[in-house]
Amino acid sequence: MHDWLASDGLVWLHLAKTLLAAFLAMGTAMRLELPQPRVAMTTTFVLMQPFSGMVLAKSVYRFGGTALGMLAALVLGAVFVQQAELYALALTLWVAACTGLAVRHRQFRWYGFVLAGYTAALIGIPAVTDPDTLLIATLTRGAEVMLGIVCSSVVSALVFPRHASATLMHSLDERQTRFAVFAADVLRARLSRIARERRFADFVDGIVGFEATRGFAAYESPAMRQGGAKLAQLNSAFMDACARLHALDQSMKRLRTDGTRCAHDALGPFLEELASVFESKSLCVQLERYKAALPRRLRDARRGLANADRATLLDFTTSAELLYRFIADTIRYAHAHASISGGEPGNARASSRYAARTNRFVVAATFTRTAIVIASAAWFWIGTAWPSGGYAVIGATLACALSSASARPSKFIAQMAAGAACAVVTGYTFLCHVYPGIDGFALLCAALAPPLAAGAFLAMRPGTAGYGTGFCVFFCLLAAPDNRIVYDPGLLLNNGLAILVAMIGAAIACAVVVPPRTPWLVGRTLAELRSQAALACEGRLANLSERFHSGTHDLMSQLRGLLVPRSREHRHALSWMLVTLEVGQAMIDLRHEARALHPLHFPETLRIAWSTALARVLHDVAALFRAPDSVTLRRAIGSVVASIIIADDVLESVHADRDARRDMQRVLACLHFVRTALVDPDAPFEARR
Repeated sequence: MHDWLASDGLVWLHLAKTLLAAFLAMGTAMRLELPQPRVAMTTTFVLMQPFSGMVLAKSVYRFGGTALGMLAALVLGAVFVQQAELYALALTLWVAACTGLAVRHRQFRWYGFVLAGYTAALIGIPAVTDPDTLLIATLTRGAEVMLGIVCSSVVSALVFPRHASATLMHSLDERQTRFAVFAADVLRARLSRIARERRFADFVDGIVGFEATRGFAAYESPAMRQGGAKLAQLNSAFMDACARLHALDQSMKRLRTDGTRCAHDALGPFLEELASVFESKSLCVQLERYKAALPRRLRDARRGLANADRATLLDFTTSAELLYRFIADTIRYAHAHASISGGEPGNARASSRYAARTNRFVVAATFTRTAIVIASAAWFWIGTAWPSGGYAVIGATLACALSSASARPSKFIAQMAAGAACAVVTGYTFLCHVYPGIDGFALLCAALAPPLAAGAFLAMRPGTAGYGTGFCVFFCLLAAPDNRIVYDPGLLLNNGLAILVAMIGAAIACAVVVPPRTPWLVGRTLAELRSQAALACEGRLANLSERFHSGTHDLMSQLRGLLVPRSREHRHALSWMLVTLEVGQAMIDLRHEARALHPLHFPETLRIAWSTALARVLHDVAALFRAPDSVTLRRAIGSVVASIIIADDVLESVHADRDARRDMQRVLACLHFVRTALVDPDAPFEARR
């Protein structure tokens, strides 16, 4: 029973709460004599989520989106009164703009913009032929939507509530355990290259999903809102630790393959000891002790390489610096995790902001597809004067809006069309045979429960979400009971046929007009991912690391949704993400270390040469990631090598100053790591883009 309650029991609980919220909204709307209780029902099916915070977050954005859509419906109806062509054009532009903004602002903000678009269509299109009813229709529509919001929120928060914060804390513990095991395997070189890349890709999904969960968990309690800064710091620290681990792994791999076995053998015992630390239970304490003794031990190990050549010493220094930075970032991550688990107060001023990015070409393509689909449906409606043509525009609007977050909108719309077809058949059966035989609200709820529960169950599963969404939304829209039911099967079939025709056309258009998986469009997103390295070279240093890591992981998460898992294109994109992370983080470290130098300690000629060389490195590396080819690669490598030569001269000039010497050694380590990353044969710089 305990296992069932923790698995399938949660599914049944969610279905029961969804039906309870829907029937509560319908019954209250009927009691208040609102004209269309079906709208309140539809709202509950769109809003209900497994966690209370998810429902509250969607409710907030649905409230704002509904208010904005109501205002747009009033303005468009007033400006273009009795001008159907101009009204259709303005509505098309409004819905397309809202859908484009929804793609730009994802997660629950997506829902607010989507709702602002299709609410204007749902209100304005039925009233376009009778402008006198526009104001009343807008107000009643708003009241019905708000009623659905209230019912969903009340049921979710009061009836066996499930809190995302508890799930969030459990996922944090699991993530730390998985990271410790993964770090130990990487340090011992137990994993193949493909296995390492897949594990890093899984962490990308976890990082992006954590940000989404953190966002709606803040709606559940004041404690979660106050702890949002600590959670953001934790996710930022985890991204840094993952990037450091990858950089250290790449550096050790290059030591193994380039033949510099002396440096690799000298660092091998440190990696083995660190792997054992990650397998211990008190990770934070053990890492602190290990870090305290590490600098002295590394200096002793470097003295043992006194007879080695300069290249070996530089390799050792670079890998040792990466090892130390990895330990420091992991300690920061472990401290942040312990702080959250122990309930310590956070420092809101040091909070990190997750930077979600969507390429402007993706937004423009979404705008274009939506505009074409809705304009075609509106032209068909006006040209044929079909009484049910307005439902075709509504169906096209809903299809484009609800599928805008999908990586395959044509497939999602086709599923919605199949669900809508089932909704028409089921609605016809209810209208002709079920509703006439029902007496009382309780019997009405009992009759509606089986089909609505089946639709809600399908909507819960990612593979069948389109079928369930299409069935629930269009069954409520076409055949749900109102205060005064119109028993007209012909009207139901006409409206359902209009919706099906529009959705089939929308599916075809989304498959033809620049679909999200178009190689050119995927390439633009990949170019945006590469440009994160340019951001690391040119962006403001304040919070640059957080912006760099969050933007890179967010873009890779988008690419993982667009590309077929384990395909050649997917591996190519993952290779670009990893090299962007390692080079970008190294450039950020280089800029910080260069800022910490004291140029007055250098001779004037070296000071000018160093400043010029550093500026050239930043420019050429940024140019390489913006336009990777053999020319920009050779130019970037030449710039880095030239800067290493100048940095060596600077190091010789400050050799007597211990602090300046250490600072310059760290700069040299950053430059050397960038050089090894650029000349790595596994790097995708000269691969076909």
